[in-house]
Amino acid sequence: MPLWSSSQRSWKLGQKDTVGASPQLPRQDYEALQERCLRNGCLFEDDTFPATLSSIGSGHLLQKLPGHLQWRRPTELHVNPHFYSAKAKRLDLCQGLLGDCWFLAALQALSLHQDILSQVVPLNQSFTENYAGIFQFWFWHFGKWIPVVIDDRLPVNEAGQLVFVSSIFKNLFWGALLEKAYAKLCGSYEDLQRGQVSDAFLDFTGGVSVTIKLAEAPRNLWDILSRATYGRTLIGCQTHSGNQRVLENGLVDGHAYTLIGTRKVTCHHKPEYLVKLRNPWGMVEWKGDWSDSSSTWELLSPKEKMVLLRKKDDGEFWMTLQDFKVHFKLLVICKLTPGLLSHEVGQKWSYTAQEGRWEKGTTAGGPIKSHQARNTFWRNPQFLLTVWRPQEGRMFLTPCSVLVSLLQKPRHRHRNRKPHLAIGFYLFRMSRFYDDLKKLPPEFFLQNKPLSFPEAFLPEKEVSKELWLEPGTYLIVPCTSEAWQESEFVLRVFSRKHVFYEIGRNSRAVFSKEIVDQTEGQDEVFTKLFEKCPEINAAQLQRILNQLTWSGLGSTQPIFSLDACQGILALMDLNASGTVSIQEFRDLWKQLMLYQAVFYKQDSTQSGCLNRSQLRAAIKDAGIVLSDDICLLMLIRYGGPKLQMDFVSFVLLMLRAEKAESIFQNLTQDGKGIYLQKPEWQMMTLYC
Repeated sequence: MPLWSSSQRSWKLGQKDTVGASPQLPRQDYEALQERCLRNGCLFEDDTFPATLSSIGSGHLLQKLPGHLQWRRPTELHVNPHFYSAKAKRLDLCQGLLGDCWFLAALQALSLHQDILSQVVPLNQSFTENYAGIFQFWFWHFGKWIPVVIDDRLPVNEAGQLVFVSSIFKNLFWGALLEKAYAKLCGSYEDLQRGQVSDAFLDFTGGVSVTIKLAEAPRNLWDILSRATYGRTLIGCQTHSGNQRVLENGLVDGHAYTLIGTRKVTCHHKPEYLVKLRNPWGMVEWKGDWSDSSSTWELLSPKEKMVLLRKKDDGEFWMTLQDFKVHFKLLVICKLTPGLLSHEVGQKWSYTAQEGRWEKGTTAGGPIKSHQARNTFWRNPQFLLTVWRPQEGRMFLTPCSVLVSLLQKPRHRHRNRKPHLAIGFYLFRMSRFYDDLKKLPPEFFLQNKPLSFPEAFLPEKEVSKELWLEPGTYLIVPCTSEAWQESEFVLRVFSRKHVFYEIGRNSRAVFSKEIVDQTEGQDEVFTKLFEKCPEINAAQLQRILNQLTWSGLGSTQPIFSLDACQGILALMDLNASGTVSIQEFRDLWKQLMLYQAVFYKQDSTQSGCLNRSQLRAAIKDAGIVLSDDICLLMLIRYGGPKLQMDFVSFVLLMLRAEKAESIFQNLTQDGKGIYLQKPEWQMMTLYC
């Protein structure tokens, strides 16, 4: 039996109980609110999203509501309510009166990945243990995972049936409560009436969505879908525009579906490519070839037919890839890790995000339309991106994949009150170094053509593009389709290794000329250093490093000990000669420039040392991801007695981490684990 009954008193949230409230969404302390309700013997009521029509909306949705609308808790609707059940069928949700098929299609895809679902929906919540009428969900909101707290009062009709999302299992309520939390995040239930599957994917995962127009689908679409369905991706699709009218073929126009599977079958000694879809309504299916009642199933072997065919009006159906391309308009694939369309097995990616703003009269410069317009284009926020391709500790001048994502923040508390601006971004190659951190002047854009530019500015929440870039430094300029349009945005970059920051706005990241162009102007210097000795030992390396000027570290100049240089040499000496050549020194110098940049960026007090949190951020900026525990151990191992790490120790740590990563990638067969023979283990321990 439920702990609380409808006759028990409720406690309403007062202003004093909000934590860190913001104009966008009140921040509420779930644990504190739950504990107070339990202590006071009451059920939570959320005044920030009350059980009134104001939470549903103020437009056409009100006209669709049933008469005598009521708000009831699950404990009042079922004798044995459950929040979630792993034993139930995963795709158990059905759309209600609300036109949020895009949300349901994304949620159906989310339910196929239990680990991802549990991040959005904490599955340890229940209507028995510590039940206080309060629930919490998590959404990725412009670079941060934020909690959304709700009470469990849900809108129902006079018969006690849920008005919006429900489950085919009448005692399961996780979907309805999640929909309510998402409505609160977006402003109201009515703000869920229109949307894109990609928007919900983003809010559920923080991943990057790729939208493919099926009329222009690439030739390898089947390969892309096959990798996506067997990888960590969420896939949605949408039919051609309409008003959600059921067509003669069983499809619904202007409707979002979830793609939940693919299968290659053999018919008459030739392959047939099938995709499996689900309608968020939980019913109404495709009636063409390979539908539940189609005779085409007789072309398969009895065993294969038994595996694939389910004759049930549950909204799930198969169709050919060709029919899919004809009857559907868009395919949306949300990549939880980059590299889906350019598959790189076992490769590690780093991720950086920067926030920015387009402000009228200052930073809202608009696009490049003519030479005259470039006088305002330069006013847009400008971001420097330095791309690296580490491979076995070396740098290769071969193109590497870089994924750039531009997100615009909503301009109103209610997501549908103001439409999205049309946005895009330009990419320029930096052919020479600019000595200060001011914005690049108009002359730069008059003299340089963009390497990449928006083919069309799109009024979407997110626009993204996968680029193949040679190692080097680039300029990214995000902008709106018209000058002086105002909004905030988040610019994200994914790659194997990069450094990324905004220039001209209190930026502290400093790059010497060497990191902007790693070879130009340095060959002559390096040649002179090595003209007498083609190979240098640890003592000579020490003398060289201590004589160089480290302009990127401010007034604190590092001092390399002989012991440190011996450690560096052991890590860079690929042929075990006890010396390094000019080429090996060039590779070392490129890495030192990267380490210098990320170290200085995190050393906010210019103390010459990094603390624990700064160290972890610097390591992440350099392209290595370590857990908190390992980061602390590294600080104990390589840092000082006060648990702070200077630049020389940071260099030694990063070189060892790079080497360990390289060894792992060389030895692993599946990207997850390795088996070491004794000599390999001994070498590994000596490096680390």
